[in-house]
Amino acid sequence: MPLLKKWIENGALFAIWRVEETAEELRKMLVASLPYDEELSQLKSEARQLEYLAVRVLLRAVCGEEKHISHYSSGKPFLTDGSFHITISHTRGYVAVGLHATYEVGVDIEYISNRVRKVAGRFMYPDELRHSSDTAYLLVQWSAKETMYKLLDEQGVDFLEHLRIVPFQLQTDGRCEGHELRTSSQIHFDI
Repeated sequence: MPLLKKWIENGALFAIWRVEETAEELRKMLVASLPYDEELSQLKSEARQLEYLAVRVLLRAVCGEEKHISHYSSGKPFLTDGSFHITISHTRGYVAVGLHATYEVGVDIEYISNRVRKVAGRFMYPDELRHSSDTAYLLVQWSAKETMYKLLDEQGVDFLEHLRIVPFQLQTDGRCEGHELRTSSQIHFDI
């Protein structure tokens, strides 16, 4: 069982699964009572099917029981039993979930590649770009903004114009701060 990492932070449970199984192996780790087959049939790519199944296997591993995930019209996931707020992320070969009983949570996981360098100007404000062009720094910026976006659940959010990250020192384990300019509340985030 490739549960790679599990931790609790500020009352939220986060977990990462390394996807090494086939879709058939993952499907066997789940019970047949939930509508997996119907939902899976709507996913055309094998990669999306693996992500779909791995998220549900990971959720079962951390909750001790299967939970049915549905989505709001915005695409934001929720658990149909209302037991937790949930956030989901996936990247090449990995899936992540975050759960909190009371508060909304956000998580993002990214495969490390230089592709982020090519698109940094589309999601980072010039002031943000000045602090580092290091690939890892850019990926943390992207992940932080993706996490803020998930928490906002607002239409029309532009990562470049509406989401800002306060300059930070890149560390193996750390925090950064961000704020959004899309809503009248202009929410601040501790990421």
